[in-house]
Amino acid sequence: MLTPAPNFPDRLYSIWGTVRDVSPGMINIAGIGEFSRLGNEIRVMTAKGDVFGEVLSVTGGGVTAMLYGDSDAIHIGDRVTLEQEAVVEPGDHWLGKIVDYRGLVVGEESPRTAINALQRPLKATPPANTARKSLGDRLPTGWMITDTMLPICRGQRLGLFAGSGVGKSTFLGSLAGGVKADRVVIALVGERSREVNEFVHKTLPKSVLSKTVIVAATANEPPGAKKRAALCAVTAAEHFRDEGHQVLFLFDSITRFAEAHREVSLAAGETPALNAFPPSTVRAIAEVAERTGPGTSSQGDITAIFSVLVAGSDMEEPVADMVRGLLDGHIILSREISERGRYPAIDVLRSVSRALPHAASETENDLIKDYRRTVALYEEIAPMLRANLYERGHDMAGDRAIALWPHLDAFVSAPNPATIPQAFEALQGLLNPAPIAPLAEEAS
Repeated sequence: MLTPAPNFPDRLYSIWGTVRDVSPGMINIAGIGEFSRLGNEIRVMTAKGDVFGEVLSVTGGGVTAMLYGDSDAIHIGDRVTLEQEAVVEPGDHWLGKIVDYRGLVVGEESPRTAINALQRPLKATPPANTARKSLGDRLPTGWMITDTMLPICRGQRLGLFAGSGVGKSTFLGSLAGGVKADRVVIALVGERSREVNEFVHKTLPKSVLSKTVIVAATANEPPGAKKRAALCAVTAAEHFRDEGHQVLFLFDSITRFAEAHREVSLAAGETPALNAFPPSTVRAIAEVAERTGPGTSSQGDITAIFSVLVAGSDMEEPVADMVRGLLDGHIILSREISERGRYPAIDVLRSVSRALPHAASETENDLIKDYRRTVALYEEIAPMLRANLYERGHDMAGDRAIALWPHLDAFVSAPNPATIPQAFEALQGLLNPAPIAPLAEEAS
């Protein structure tokens, strides 16, 4: 239905209908079908306040919308106003703040808009593939391992695969402080509310808070709110990229985003597939991932790290398998390594940066290959060492791997206060040390 809209100077009328059906997280609306399109926002006016949502499907029988809030207070017959396309107004006024899924700064009583702020749609297309730059230079990260073996280049997209409780959030927080960037955007999707507060006030380095935007939707919020928070965070990163900034985008976690998409899609009637994830899940993840990465020549870049929560450390579970093929590399955190007390618990042999070999010189690539060969050889020998079946002196390469192993393992958890070339110098010093003295029992 159409009625005058005196509160909307850019609109001569408002469009409204009524709630016809209510289900958890979803409603069906009558009266606005001929005016609606996918992506429009809706506002449901209830006795307990307004509830917002987004149009999912439009049919001759009405409009189906997912809700960003709870559906408990909604009754059949409640009035629903059709809003404009979903937009937010990102800007410097978000820096140092926690922003909710609607783009509102948490803790502020009224929305605050930056001077000359521009509304940006939540759903946008990435830069044309023919106009995008290639990956840029290696970025210092503050860790020896990611400055050498697993380089992160400007505009690269990496996956951080980990089970619960192996130090994923702590490692992400350290990268926020270590990776060189003009702006940092962090999406916390589906996290515990206590964890959001701890990440901001304890895990995130204080020195980067002033250039950081945190967009959060906690575990108790409806799936629609989690999806919108993810899109809000990507939109903020795009805003800073378009201003020419180098942006570091940390997404924790893409698994919770996929689960929220699954819940919404199944409620909308989509057919479930593997582990009940609908076929559209791959596209939903790809749309988020492709909006990050290198910009055009007149833009900055979005260097993105997406955390993937793997249930039972199963790297073949559906979301992990989807994400691995969409990104430019992956870092795997191992529960076995964390249980022996080495953090970050990176499994170097199972991790890969697809920026290599082009991101390193020929000499540096030789060092990386030597490190991997040496660690792989030690892991092959390790069962024989534990069973006391290995005899030293028969295999020089094996003896070298055993002697170097403690130092190479410690290298993974070593911070790098210096430059990337100096990190490679340190790696070279580990792999080519002075002649190793024989063991005491052998010398005797």
